[in-house]
Amino acid sequence: MPKVSIIIPFNNGKKYLNKCLKNIREILYYDLEIILIDDFSNDKSEEIAKRYTELNLKYYYTTEKTIGVGNARNLGIEKANGKYIMFLDVDDTIDINLLRNLKEYINKDIDMIKYKMKIIGKKEKFEIGPTFDVTNGEDAFNKLCFEDKYVDSPCIYLIKKELFERTNLCFERNVYHEDFGLIPLLLANAKTAVSTDIYAYNYFQSKNSIMRNNNYTKQLKKVMDKLFLYDELEEKIKRMKLDQRTISNIFEYYTNSIISAIANLEKKDRIVFEKKIKEKHLLENLQTKGVKQFIKKIIIKINIEIYFALLGIKNI
Repeated sequence: MPKVSIIIPFNNGKKYLNKCLKNIREILYYDLEIILIDDFSNDKSEEIAKRYTELNLKYYYTTEKTIGVGNARNLGIEKANGKYIMFLDVDDTIDINLLRNLKEYINKDIDMIKYKMKIIGKKEKFEIGPTFDVTNGEDAFNKLCFEDKYVDSPCIYLIKKELFERTNLCFERNVYHEDFGLIPLLLANAKTAVSTDIYAYNYFQSKNSIMRNNNYTKQLKKVMDKLFLYDELEEKIKRMKLDQRTISNIFEYYTNSIISAIANLEKKDRIVFEKKIKEKHLLENLQTKGVKQFIKKIIIKINIEIYFALLGIKNI
């Protein structure tokens, strides 16, 4: 079985690191490489890491300034020696049987192997999304893009390092939700992919993750970053040999995600960004394959605020 590199970026992860590394120590797989990217912590996280001498653990510390999650993950990919790469947030855990359960697909040399997420909070929630056997990357993306809420999360894929090298794709720097700008494109460019029904990633709801933080300033930056990533997409897609159906679905996926992000803003800010997406002609990406999609597109093109009102979003 090939080596698997688990990349764990964190900033001041002392509160979670012991639990995280205990979890990894119990994973049933013989050839693991653990890569900790300490993003300028000041809480002596390294002292905890040093206790786990039995792990094949590499510790990298950013000594000049905080570089952000995207850059930290890119550094981890660069340093990884594994054939496959996994991403783990320091405050989450992985089912210890995951890699053993994925052995069939690892042995088949699949580019991207998707597993499922269990959200752990006051109540446990299970990710719902399509499962399918081995197919090509474009088909996988087209099956997942409108049916799987977490399709762009890097933490629910086992990914061949060679795929990053072949596509020259990486996490965008200095943005929130850098995974939104990478994973859909990485998946669409995979030669092979599979979506399993294995629930293996335990996502603990907390206030620390960007995904779990309701800070309004970050909500605003999230929308700005998604618009930036859309502009980057338009340039990247020109260099990719993808079917027109896949390209259309990618643009619609990005557009729907931007609209959903705008919905979380106060009305005065929503209106500003609604103007921006009209100026960029994003609404032309919305497809009309059925009656619901046709009605949605008409309403949004007339007035996005009407669409938000129908969803029950208040004019805050």
